[in-house]
Amino acid sequence: MTDRRLSLSSLLTRMRAPSPGLAASLLSGALAAGLGLGSFAVLVMVLWISSPYPDSGPGGALHVAAALWLLAHGVELIRTDTLSGLPMPVGVTPLLLLMLPVWLLHRAGRDAADADSEAAPRTAWAGAVAGYLTVGMAAALYASGGALRPSWVWTVVCLPLLATVATGVGVWTAYGHPQGPMPAWGRRVVAAAVPPRLTSAVRRLVTRDGIDGIGGMRGIGGGDGGRGDERFVGAVVRAAGAGVAALVGGGALLVAASLVWHGGTARDSFSQLTEGWSGRFAVLLLCLVLVPNAAVWGAAYGLGPGIVLGAGHVAGPLSGAVAGPMLPAFPLLAAVPGGGGPLSWSSGVVPVVAGVTVAWFVVRAAVPGGVDGGPGEVWSGRRTVAAVGLAAGVCGAVFALLAALAGGPLGVAALAHFGPVWWQVGAAVVAWTWVVGVPVAVGVRGWRVREGRGASVGVGVALRGAVGPWLSRSRSREGVGEVPAGPVEGAPREPAVREAAVREAAVRGSLERGALGRGSLERESLLEDPGPYDFLPTDPVDVPWPEDASREIRWAALREASAPSESSGPSESSGSPEPGGSPERGGSPEPTDPT
Repeated sequence: MTDRRLSLSSLLTRMRAPSPGLAASLLSGALAAGLGLGSFAVLVMVLWISSPYPDSGPGGALHVAAALWLLAHGVELIRTDTLSGLPMPVGVTPLLLLMLPVWLLHRAGRDAADADSEAAPRTAWAGAVAGYLTVGMAAALYASGGALRPSWVWTVVCLPLLATVATGVGVWTAYGHPQGPMPAWGRRVVAAAVPPRLTSAVRRLVTRDGIDGIGGMRGIGGGDGGRGDERFVGAVVRAAGAGVAALVGGGALLVAASLVWHGGTARDSFSQLTEGWSGRFAVLLLCLVLVPNAAVWGAAYGLGPGIVLGAGHVAGPLSGAVAGPMLPAFPLLAAVPGGGGPLSWSSGVVPVVAGVTVAWFVVRAAVPGGVDGGPGEVWSGRRTVAAVGLAAGVCGAVFALLAALAGGPLGVAALAHFGPVWWQVGAAVVAWTWVVGVPVAVGVRGWRVREGRGASVGVGVALRGAVGPWLSRSRSREGVGEVPAGPVEGAPREPAVREAAVREAAVRGSLERGALGRGSLERESLLEDPGPYDFLPTDPVDVPWPEDASREIRWAALREASAPSESSGPSESSGSPEPGGSPERGGSPEPTDPT
C-alpha cells in the first residue's frame, strides 16, 4: 500500500505558501465591516454633537454606534441603564439598517471573486467571511463595555450566518450565477431539516420523471426536462417574490393611510418625546429606519393575525385593542388602528392582491404565449395548481422570516414581545395565497388557452386567404415562386447559387415596387411551407405583382452571376469566337428574356 501522509517538510511548505488571493479576500471582508462601522459611527456622532444634553462623552457614543451596528445584523442587545436596574432586551431589528451590511457583504464577496482576482471561489468566500468576522467580533468586544451590550448567543449565531450567506451570494454573482447540483453538505442539511416525504413530494412536482408518473403529464415546460425544470422553479421563485413585494407594498400603503388618518395623534407624539429640534430629528430618523418594519406590521394587520402590542394586546382587523398605556408615545405606534371601521376592513385587500399577483406570475409561465407545444408548451391545470401551491409556501416562509426580524422584545413583562407572531403570519400568507391564487390561476390559464387557440385559427385563416391567391399566381408565372425546370442560358451552373440569385433578385424588385413591403420575408417562408391551412379554400384577391422592373433585375442578376463561370472555360470549337467578343466578331449573343 502507498503511504499518502504528508511529511513535515511539505506540510510546513504548504503553510508558508498561502492560497493566491487570500490576503485580498481578507482585506475585502475587513474593509466591508469597517465601512459599516464607520457609517454608524458618523451618524451617531452627528446626533451626539447636535444633542443639547448628551448623556455621555464621545466614548459612550462610539459604544452605541458599535451596538447599533450589531443590532443591524439581528443581534439582540441588552440595555443595562434602566430605572428599575433590571436589564432590558432590545430585539427589534430595523430592516432598513439591515440592508447596509447585506449590501456591503455582497459587494465584498463579489469583489473578492472578481475576474482580476487570483482567488478560487472557496478562497474568496472564506477570506471575505473571515475578514468580516474578525472585525465584527472586535466590535462586539468593544460594545460589551457600553450601556447597550450585545447578547453573545445572538452574536455567535447571527453575525456568522449573515456574513456567510451574503458573501456567498456575492461570490455566486461574480461567477455569473452558475447552475449545478446541490453540494453534499447542502443535501445533508436538507435531509436533516425536511421530512423525507415532503422532499419526495416536492421532487415529484419539479422533476420531469415525477410528472410523467403523476397523471401521465408531458413535462413541465416542453420536451427538454432540464429546461422544463428550470422554467418551473423559476416561475415559482418569481411568483413568490412578487407576492412578498405585493404584501410589503400593501402594508406600506396601509401604514401611510393610517398615519394620515391619525395625523394629529402622531404629530403630538413628537412633542411628548422631545422638545428640541435635534431630538425631533433623531425621532424622525428612527421612524425612517423603521418604515420597512412598519410595512411588515401593516401587512400582518391586513392578513388577520395582527400585531402584538404587549401582553394581552393584539391589534388586528377583528380585535378592538389599541395601543396600551404601557407603550411609549411614538408616531408609528400612535397610528395603529383599532378593530372595525373602514380602514380595518379595507386592509383585507392586501392579501387578495398578493394572491392575484402570485397567480398572474404563475399563469405567465404556464401559458407563455403559444399553445403549439415546443419550448412554450402550456402547462396542465394540475401543474398550474402545483406551481401556485409551491409559490404560496415559499412566499409564506419568506414573509415569516421578515415578520420574525421585524418584531422582537422591547423590554420585559408587557413588552416581552412586540410585533407580529412569525408562524401565525406565515400560515396566514400561505392560506390567503392558496385560496385566492388557485381559482384565479386556473381561470386565467383557461381563458388564455382558449384565446390563444382562437387567435391562432383566426390568424391562419386570414393569412391563407391573403397568401393563397398569391401562391397560385406565383406558380403560374415564371421566376419568383419557382426556378425554371430546364437550364437557362447564362444562369449559374450550381443549383444552389442559381436559386439564391433568383430569389434575391425577385425580393429586391418586389421591395422596390412596394408590392411585398415589410411582409415579404414572412410570405416567402409561407410559400415554402403553407402549414396546416393548405386545405382551406382560396378566393381571388388582387395582390400587386412586380412586372417589368423585377424581371429586368432578375435577368441582370443571372447575367452577372453567369459571367465568371462561362469565361473561365475554353471554347468548345476552334471556329467559335472568344467568350467576351461582340456579336460582330462572332461572339454568342446575350440571353434574351423568354417572357
